[in-house]
Amino acid sequence: MSAAVEVVADPAASRYEILVDGVVAGFAQYRMRDGAMIFTHTEVRGEYEGRGLGGHLVGAALDGARTAGLRVVPLCSFVAWYIQRNPEYRDLVDDDYRN
Repeated sequence: MSAAVEVVADPAASRYEILVDGVVAGFAQYRMRDGAMIFTHTEVRGEYEGRGLGGHLVGAALDGARTAGLRVVPLCSFVAWYIQRNPEYRDLVDDDYRN
C-alpha cells in the first residue's frame, strides 16, 4: 500500500509543507517581497529522504507561485537545482537569478 502524499500551503508560516500520511515530512520556506516568493530553505526529514518528496514539494510550491502570479527568487540551493533541471519553471525566475 502506498502512502498518501499531499503538499499544502501554510501562508501564516511562510512555507509549503509536504505531508505523508498526514505527517509533515518536509517544507519549503519562503518570504515575500515586492511580488516575489523568495525561497530560502527546503528540508525533508531524514526518514523520508530518497523518495523524491523534495522535488514533489518544490514543484507544487512553484506551481503555487505561478498561480498567484508571483516571481521566484531561488536563494535555496535545492530550489535553484530543481528549476535548472525543470526548464518549465525558468520563466518564473528573473534573469539575475537564472544561473
